[in-house]
Amino acid sequence: MQLHFHKTELHLKETFSIAYGNYDKRDALVVKLSHLGKDGYGECVAINYYGINLEDFVLKLKEIQPRIENQKIIHPKEFFAFLEQFQLHHFLLSALDCAYWDLFGKLENKSFSGINQLENKTLAESSITISIAEIDEQIRKIENSSWNKFKVKCNGFNLKNTEKLLNLNRNIALDANASFTKEDCLFIQETPGFQKLMYIEQPLEIGNFGILKNGNSVNWMADEDCQDLTFLEKLKPYYSSINIKLMKCGGLTPALEMISEAKKLGYKIMLGCMTESSIGISAGCALAGLLDFADLDGANLISNDYAKGSFVENGRIQLSEKPGLGIEFLL
Repeated sequence: MQLHFHKTELHLKETFSIAYGNYDKRDALVVKLSHLGKDGYGECVAINYYGINLEDFVLKLKEIQPRIENQKIIHPKEFFAFLEQFQLHHFLLSALDCAYWDLFGKLENKSFSGINQLENKTLAESSITISIAEIDEQIRKIENSSWNKFKVKCNGFNLKNTEKLLNLNRNIALDANASFTKEDCLFIQETPGFQKLMYIEQPLEIGNFGILKNGNSVNWMADEDCQDLTFLEKLKPYYSSINIKLMKCGGLTPALEMISEAKKLGYKIMLGCMTESSIGISAGCALAGLLDFADLDGANLISNDYAKGSFVENGRIQLSEKPGLGIEFLL
């Protein structure tokens, strides 16, 4: 098996504004695993509020490259267990795990769904992200969109703006990116009407969820508060939904385990993304049949997608029928 990797840039179609800052591009690291003429692809991106440094990842890959290249082809779950010895950052672990799932499926001539015996009779519909802007601009984008579900970014809670969004009678979710106050959340919990929102994602700063109530009419969704499987039990009294991201939890292998455990605990599950090309989005789409919500619009927001595979069109997830994750690299 050969390991190749390189850094690149993802350019956004328009400035992406969230509570954490404004972005026109994202640095990305593409990982390729090759064997017997087949190539598997994975990807991770630099997110500043996660403290990601892709140069550190490149150095780590160079360090472990001989060990990876000497590894024989085994089942992806066994390969993940092999990777765990290196104590990799979850973002980098995800890139390698997804690349191996893609490679293994191509070698076996089976799709990810076929390998894992997943049924895809009903696929979650993806939202599209509406970044921070004046409320009239956000509403204009929603009204002019052919998508059905919208995740509206907020920088603080604004009652009048939220009421305007609710009056649109569209499928609206709010993503606070930790910008709400405890007083905001108590008001939302105690005031009728907010149950019309699909969910409210990560309302408070990490670790401040103690005033939230699961079982209330509001669907509180944990994002940064829920990093991996170990967080599920303690968050249950406070959150009714979780946002799983492949880079956040370490890839498809831990995501499958996390989804299984979250379902047992009664959570609603969303698979989210960051600003990713069709490499990352194809990996996320592979889990669409297991989800209640999806937020897989990352490739739709960039202007220089360098891959193709599964994709999202007006919110509808179109799964590739090709082996592995169905990823083709275009550069």
